[in-house]
Amino acid sequence: VMPLGTGKVNAKGLAFYDRLVDALLAAKIVPCLTLYHWDLPAALQMELGGWLHGDLPALFGEYAELVARRLGDRVPLWITLNEPWVVVEAGHVEGTHAPGIRDRLCRYRVAHNLIRGHACAAARVRAVAPHVRVSFALNTTYSYPASDDAADRAAAQRAMEGFAGWFADPMHFGDYPAVLRERLGPLLPEFTPADAALLRGSLDCLALNYYFSDVIRHAPGHGALEIESVPQKHRPHTTMNWPVVPDGLCDLLVWLHRRYSGLPIYVSENGAAFEETPDATGFVDDGPRIAYLRDHFVSAARALAAGVDLRGYYVWSLLDNLEWSQGFSQRFGLVHCDRATLKRTVKASGQWYAEFIATGRLNGR
Repeated sequence: VMPLGTGKVNAKGLAFYDRLVDALLAAKIVPCLTLYHWDLPAALQMELGGWLHGDLPALFGEYAELVARRLGDRVPLWITLNEPWVVVEAGHVEGTHAPGIRDRLCRYRVAHNLIRGHACAAARVRAVAPHVRVSFALNTTYSYPASDDAADRAAAQRAMEGFAGWFADPMHFGDYPAVLRERLGPLLPEFTPADAALLRGSLDCLALNYYFSDVIRHAPGHGALEIESVPQKHRPHTTMNWPVVPDGLCDLLVWLHRRYSGLPIYVSENGAAFEETPDATGFVDDGPRIAYLRDHFVSAARALAAGVDLRGYYVWSLLDNLEWSQGFSQRFGLVHCDRATLKRTVKASGQWYAEFIATGRLNGR
C-alpha cells in the first residue's frame, strides 16, 4: 500500500484489498483487517531504524488513516498490530525475525513505540470510520503457579501482568502495569500526557491469540520479574513443542475479562501443528487437531458461561502456510497444501470444523 512507508501510495495495492474485501462480503464473510503483520517497509528500517525511531508511530497512523478511508465503510473489525511481543522479542532481541537485531536493551523502546503506534492508528481510524471496532492482537499465555506456595502464586500473577499487561495495560489504562514500573525503573520509557490520553480507552475490544499456557515458579534473581517457566512433561505437545492446555483458554479469557472492564473479546488465533501424512489422494486424517479444537471450544464455552463477552473465534489456520522462521515445516491448516503442486485438500479437521460451525454442535451436542 505504501512501499516506502511515506509519500506515494501504490494504487494497485489498495485496489487489491478493495477486491478482496468485496469478495469476502459477497461470500457472506465478515472481514477483519490487520494493519501490521510484521511487514515494515524496508525504507523505514534502513533510513530511520524502524520501530526504534520515535517518528514511526505517527507514520503508522498516517498509513492507518489512508487504509481506513478506503476500506472503513466495509470492514467492521480492525487490528492495528499483530503480536507486538513477537516484533520485540523475535525481531529485536533474538534476531530470528526481521529486522534481525539482537539487543536486549532495546526491547522496551521498541515496545513503547509499537504501543504509541497503536494509539496513533486507532485514533486515525476512528476519525474517519467511527463505527468500527479497533483492537490489537495480543499473544499471551495463562500462567499457572507451580505450587500453592505464596511465592509461586505471586510469581504467576507477575507473569500475567508482565506479559499480557505489557501491551494491553497501556492501551486500556494509559500506562504500564505497576509491577513493570516497580521492577524495571528507568528502563521502562514514560508516556507523555498526550500519549497517555490517546492510549487510554484505545481498545474497543480485545483480540487474543492463544496457543498454550505456562506453569510459573518464583525464581529469585532470574530476570526483572524473577519468574521461571516449568516444563509440562505430563502434557501432549504439538510439533512446535507447545504444551496442549485447553483449560488455559477459559482461565485466560476470564482473567482478561476481569482486568479490562469486560471488553468484548475475540479469539483471533487458536490452533495447532501436528505430524501428519497425507494419503495417496492428499487427504489428511488429523484426529489430534480435531481433539485440540474440540477441547478449546469446550473451554471457550465455559468462559461464555462465566460471563466473558466472547464475540468470535478464528482457527489458525485455513491453509498450511509459511510459519515465519519455522518456514514450511509446521502445518497448522485445516486444508493440506502440497508444496510441489500447490494442490489443496480439506483435511478431516476441516470437514469436522465445517460441520461444527454449521450446526453449533460438538459430538452431537
